[in-house]
Amino acid sequence: MKFSCLFLLLLLTVSSLVSAQENDSSLLPRKICWTHKKLAYPTALLVSGVLTNNNNPESVKNEIVEARTEHFSGFNTKIDNYLQFSPILIAYGLDAAGVRSKTDFANRTAILVKGEAFMFGTVSLLKQTTRQLRPDKSAYTSFPSGHTAQAFAAATFLSEEYKDRWPWMPYASYGIASSVGLLRMANNRHYISDVLMGAGLGLLSMKAAYWTHRYNWANKKHKHINSSL
Repeated sequence: MKFSCLFLLLLLTVSSLVSAQENDSSLLPRKICWTHKKLAYPTALLVSGVLTNNNNPESVKNEIVEARTEHFSGFNTKIDNYLQFSPILIAYGLDAAGVRSKTDFANRTAILVKGEAFMFGTVSLLKQTTRQLRPDKSAYTSFPSGHTAQAFAAATFLSEEYKDRWPWMPYASYGIASSVGLLRMANNRHYISDVLMGAGLGLLSMKAAYWTHRYNWANKKHKHINSSL
């Protein structure tokens, strides 16, 4: 049980740090933001995912699964299937309700499509090449967690669009994403390594979509605030 508490705390802590970074990056020089702040957190998640992806029976990821089986063997929910997309629905819902987002509809949608495509392609490729057995033994598609990657990509999208208006939005959006990761482990569908890797991929994919976007469909009445670069 001590391992499960430790790594659930790690996931929540990283999520909180990512949320804090969303609000604090503007206080640092541009070069420092790029070299340290922008890549540090997705890199930390990705590296953590690789380091904990050890199939030894005594490995941390297997210890967590054992603890889950011992204490939560009957747990099962499907809410994570829907929660992973909720930040996207919230972003478009707020805009439809008249709460302006940072980016106009056309550019925002283009960014979302690019980020989702990169995330989905990377996750699919890794699942096919690593062929890690899920903890519930249902399939060889465990690493990384697609649900978690989707949730963190969506959370990054929502955070980028509304963090300037509401500083608490990163905490809310990444809190939702972290919940998806925790539920994937609670449902015995993924290991901690899968969730950490998925979180890093989702975060990095959507961030990269913002960093590389050219805003070719700029709306003069709804200009993009280039604070994310």
